[in-house]
Amino acid sequence: MPIILASGSAIRREIMEGAGLDFDVVVKPVDEAAIKDAMLADGARMRDIADALAEAKARRVSQQQEGLVIGSDQIMVMDGQLFDKPASVEAARERLIAMRGKTHELIGATVICENGQAVWRHIAVSKLSVRDFSDTFLDTYIAREGDSLMKSVGAYRFEGPGAQLFSAVEGNFFSILGLSLLPILDYLRVRGAIVA
Repeated sequence: MPIILASGSAIRREIMEGAGLDFDVVVKPVDEAAIKDAMLADGARMRDIADALAEAKARRVSQQQEGLVIGSDQIMVMDGQLFDKPASVEAARERLIAMRGKTHELIGATVICENGQAVWRHIAVSKLSVRDFSDTFLDTYIAREGDSLMKSVGAYRFEGPGAQLFSAVEGNFFSILGLSLLPILDYLRVRGAIVA
């Protein structure tokens, strides 16, 4: 049973490679902004938006590829507002200042599709409390991370220097990085795609 990751995310690929999975990466673009805008306009729950984005990615690839296609997406919610990846280093700075001393949620959704249909889904909610860091720390952090700040919704790499931003975290490490690995592995074993 082929396993396909429908994501161009380097960290998701690294997580699956680190777990020893044999898989292919196939990415078919979807209009994420249109999905988010439509669902927000309809008053959808944040977790449903993450789920819809993950399913759209997996379904698009699954319609053209045989096997189990893994789609994943993660959104950040703070003060009831959904945040996208910052568009610039300056936007990342503003985001980090807004996050200082607050708790935000990362809502991660994973959907596995087969033959164009969703056959499995998982939602993981992580809560991350950002410490009241100094301006000096912020300047040093931004100088060190540079353009990588624009690769995640929170402007941090939790697996790297971004860990220094936090005072407390509730959630699974892999889910915070953007892929709920352990539930995925469990489903792949159930389906016989990997050895049980």
